[in-house]
Amino acid sequence: MRLLMLGGTEFVGRAVVEAAPARGWEVTVFHRGRHEAPPGVRSLLGDRTVPGGLAALADDPGEWDLVVDTWSAAPRAVRDAARLLRGRAGRYVYVSSCSVYAWAPPAGYDEDAPLVEGASADAEQTAYPQDKRGGELAVLDAFGADRSVLVRSGLILGPYENIGRLPWWLGRTARGGPVLAPGPRDLPLQYVDVRDLAGWILHAAERELSGPYNLVAPQGHATMGTLLDTCARVTGGAAELRWTEPRVILEAGIEPWTELPVWVPPGSDLHDALHRADVSRAVGAGLVCRPVEETVADTWHWLRDLGGVVPQRPDRPRPGLDPQVEAKVLASGVGA
Repeated sequence: MRLLMLGGTEFVGRAVVEAAPARGWEVTVFHRGRHEAPPGVRSLLGDRTVPGGLAALADDPGEWDLVVDTWSAAPRAVRDAARLLRGRAGRYVYVSSCSVYAWAPPAGYDEDAPLVEGASADAEQTAYPQDKRGGELAVLDAFGADRSVLVRSGLILGPYENIGRLPWWLGRTARGGPVLAPGPRDLPLQYVDVRDLAGWILHAAERELSGPYNLVAPQGHATMGTLLDTCARVTGGAAELRWTEPRVILEAGIEPWTELPVWVPPGSDLHDALHRADVSRAVGAGLVCRPVEETVADTWHWLRDLGGVVPQRPDRPRPGLDPQVEAKVLASGVGA
């Protein structure tokens, strides 16, 4: 099998590129050259955001069994790449998002839930949901429904994370002391380890799957308790988790998801959208999710190997809670 990865030097793309050779795949990456490509792959350099930026790809004689694309800005960039490659690739996997569903999707929503309106494959960058849906439309237009796989991922965690959600929690528990832990402890979480996502993508291509798939772990795989308990344990056990009711957190003006990464209050539209999707279609098509302990421990080991310099996407806000705000809430004595 031959893979063309559009990107491939950072988070999701890098995980796909690293997983492919282990399955005997040949790998080509098309990227801007801002980060070094993983060893053992063939590189093509170009910038799909500028006129003529696909020239290296257009001039290359290669053909591929699979193209994987994680683009999340202007859909026209997906459109141009997909049109260029439709006669040279067998299948196109687009890593989309559960954000493409019309707000607010109900708890238990599946791939047939209503989608956002106002998206276009020809659009410039607008809003994230419309941009991701526009990317889907671009792939469907060029490759058709039978040669397209739309991976509607939710929260993605694991080594190489350049958003900073799990790295923030690991850094916070490593500092030790009382930690504001947003409750309840048994609050269900849905996420996918980036390596499980990558493995499923390659598996989908080998099986010639097509269509949309919600891709996060099934309900029951993780909770806030299992995630934060594991963070505290792997970072040395110096952190004291103070579990705090959602009401207290919200009344303090703390923003879910951004200031307390991963967490959103139970019963909210945001929790239903992020942590209560029906993923039975992906599980039936081979999705297997590794234990929480493995995701957390491997991410911590990766961070330690970096020596404290954590990668951060420039187009995403840095997550995390101000230590003074945390201390003020903890001083009120509400955590237990």
